[in-house]
Amino acid sequence: MKPLLPIGLALVVLALSAGCASSPSSRIAKNRAQFDAYPPEVQAAISEGEVRVGFTPDQARLALGAPDRVVTRTSETGNAEVWIYEEKRSGLGVGLGIGMGSGPVGGGVGVSSGGGGSVNERLRVVFVGGRVTAVEQASK
Repeated sequence: MKPLLPIGLALVVLALSAGCASSPSSRIAKNRAQFDAYPPEVQAAISEGEVRVGFTPDQARLALGAPDRVVTRTSETGNAEVWIYEEKRSGLGVGLGIGMGSGPVGGGVGVSSGGGGSVNERLRVVFVGGRVTAVEQASK
């Protein structure tokens, strides 16, 4: 039964890390008065986790949560703030070792959940003048 312990621990770590992300419903619950003040079509989009052209930063944050990165884009037409949302894939590794010395046989198992994961950009939300002017979604 002891070999199952590291696997069980790995599954617990994975479940806890998945639970850290907020959902539109949890963000709405924390900001109910703000959400209720929006028109029904805006409420519907936010509830589905969608951002639309014309949304304010507060509406986008309710729909998607905080961005992973924010950059400023400068062009001949002026400055734009770009919110970047990333998709992170965890790197989970399991190792097994067996050793022999002058005494009894020993062994060990290691589990790692750090590093080795990949990050892909999944969405960019572009703001000009405090309103969403573009939503750029990465193709799969």
